[in-house]
Amino acid sequence: MTHAAQPEKLIEKLAADLENFLEQRHIKNPIMVGIETGGVWVAEQLHKRLELQEPLATLDISFYRDDFSRIGMNPQVKPSKLPPQVEDRHIVLVDDVLQTGRTIRAAMNEIFDYGRPASISLACLVERSGRELPIQADVVGQDLELHNNEQIKLNGPEPLSWVIKRVE
Repeated sequence: MTHAAQPEKLIEKLAADLENFLEQRHIKNPIMVGIETGGVWVAEQLHKRLELQEPLATLDISFYRDDFSRIGMNPQVKPSKLPPQVEDRHIVLVDDVLQTGRTIRAAMNEIFDYGRPASISLACLVERSGRELPIQADVVGQDLELHNNEQIKLNGPEPLSWVIKRVE
């Protein structure tokens, strides 16, 4: 198992890489959207570092999950907060951990219910093994190889820390 770097160091790297990514693609004034909960914590840090003008948007994708019938409703569903106009806007979607790709698929489904963005770029603090859908991040803080019986979870918001645990 590879160890995850400290979240603060990864956020610094992610912010610099994301700034370069946006500059190379000539994307100015994107809407940053954090996925509840860990993605929002990461997005808050990135939003500050990049000094974005648009307010930070958030998504709670609980109602869009495809495993809803298996895992049940999250008891702490929060409302999503997206600007009223996402049509033809550039979106930077932020999550803490990209594993199967199902969370990102659900987030994109919800965004498209608000309108058709010009583009969606994905920034993740950690990209780990276990992809089930053909989704990859555009900008990643760290690639992490974990065993199938291991999970990584971001705790926070202050301070941010990782927990890697075995699941049976």
